[in-house]
Order: sequence, then C-alpha cells, then structure tokens
Amino acid sequence: MLTALARRRPRLPALSLCHVRTVASESSRSPPAPPAVPPGVQRARPSPRATKAVIAITPHAVRRLQDLLQGPTPRLIRIGVRNKGCAGLSYHLDYVDKPGKFDEVVEQDGVKVFIDSRALFSIIGSEMDWKEDALSAKFVFNNPNIKDACGCGESFTVGAQP
Repeated sequence: MLTALARRRPRLPALSLCHVRTVASESSRSPPAPPAVPPGVQRARPSPRATKAVIAITPHAVRRLQDLLQGPTPRLIRIGVRNKGCAGLSYHLDYVDKPGKFDEVVEQDGVKVFIDSRALFSIIGSEMDWKEDALSAKFVFNNPNIKDACGCGESFTVGAQP
C-alpha cells in the first residue's frame, strides 16, 4: 500500500548539492550596507521639534526680557513654582546664567526663558505677560491649568483637564 501512495505523489526536481549551498549562502547574507559617506561630509541628522512651546511670551514680556539682557549685567530668567500661599503653588522667578540640567529652554523672538523641570506640569500651555500700573510692575501668567486660586491672586492650584 505504501508503494501505491508513493507512486501517486508528484516528484520534485532533484537539487544538486551545489544549488543548495548557493541558496543557503544567499539567505545568510546581511542586508546591504548604506552607501559610504565621503570624508569631510557629515550627514544631516533629524532633530525632534516641538510643535508648540511650553509657554508663550507676549510682546510686552519679550521687550522686558530684552531690556534685562541689554542691561549692564545680562540676566536670564528661570521660571519655577513653589509650595506657598493659601491655594498651594506660586510662581517663582530667578535670575540665572545658564539652564539647569533638566530645564526646558523656551526661545521666542530672540529671548530665552528657562522652565524648571519640576514646574512643567503646572506651567505648560501658559502665557507670560509683563504688566505695569501705578503701583507695580511684574510678570503675569495666564495659565489655563489653574483650577483654584486664592483671593489675592498670589497662589493657585492646578488639576487634570476633564
């Protein structure tokens, strides 16, 4: 009975040992190497780009920051938040020479502002403005993340977006 089944099966063409070696050597090849770059020519590396800055700076704030940079001692600003006030957090601005290790750098219209990495969640999406009136002159933040603020406006609380 086995001989009858063996006869009905179609026969495959015989492969020579030489052909088998050729097929095996072609399948074990590594993918082709990229073309060689001539010496002295560097490839352009793609750089990730943010589509939107962490914080927007109004023209009034840009002018004030430019004035700070053109003064006798150029000063850059680092924005952070501290636990303070009745609502929980308050903005804290420092003069710095260079960013911290994990600070976010926001550059707009030729001025730089550094954002403390621990303050990113609280500040992201905000707008920084400069306000002057008869009694004060200060940077003001319009923050869409604020869920609660104290009556005097010095401190705030942020929460997750619904």
